[in-house]
Amino acid sequence: MNTASPPVYVIGDIHGQFKSLLKLLQAAQLIDDHHAWCGGNATLWFMGDFVDRGPQGVEVLDLVMRLQVEAAAVGGAVASLLGNHEMLLLAAYRFGRRSTGLGSTFLTRWKRNGGNQKDIASLTLRHLDWMAHLPAMAIVDETLLLHADAPLYLKCGRTIDEVNITFRKLLSHSDALAWEEMLEDFARRGAFLHAQHGEEFARRLLGIYGGKQLLHGHTPIHLMLGCSPKKVEHPWIYASGCCINVDGGLYFGGRGFVHQL
Repeated sequence: MNTASPPVYVIGDIHGQFKSLLKLLQAAQLIDDHHAWCGGNATLWFMGDFVDRGPQGVEVLDLVMRLQVEAAAVGGAVASLLGNHEMLLLAAYRFGRRSTGLGSTFLTRWKRNGGNQKDIASLTLRHLDWMAHLPAMAIVDETLLLHADAPLYLKCGRTIDEVNITFRKLLSHSDALAWEEMLEDFARRGAFLHAQHGEEFARRLLGIYGGKQLLHGHTPIHLMLGCSPKKVEHPWIYASGCCINVDGGLYFGGRGFVHQL
């Protein structure tokens, strides 16, 4: 009798690259020629950053939200983490021209980070509610999933549930200063790269939140490796095997990839 678990796939930052996303999901046989779910009981995790920088962020949201429903109907699953660009977009929508306290406004900050006016004009309450309820962390098959290679999660709690509750509470309230502080922390990167302390910090997170490996997006692999984005076709495993980076740099022109855990 076959007792193998259903496959689990992970895909990194999309950043509005809708057409590239369709090609990747079709190649992985997770959607068909009509862009409907055909992955059966497989699970697909998105690592966040659906929007900004690219031209079709809302189209990406619509696709992922639809696939979530279609996959669930046949025993599969499509799940997503909150990326810092979802939070940037939510902040721009909620606070608009209110000052961030850093000499600019939330709207200006969002635009400076690749915000697309078409996206914010196309948002519906359904999009806003869906993004505001995305988890910040998850654990799947002994792999700890988080969007950013940054230390902010430790400020939010000592369990995955605590971290997710902290984010959800913040996103449900209009404390502009708290949003600004979280966005500052969320923008940091490279926490596991340091030759001496990166691996140690990654192992510390795994010890606190669980898992044997830590998987993230947020920082394009080609920037870490100093190579062309077109040369990145697979995840980058580093920090003595503790960390897996799956950001294929789609908005830089990278081909991207779907990674199977």
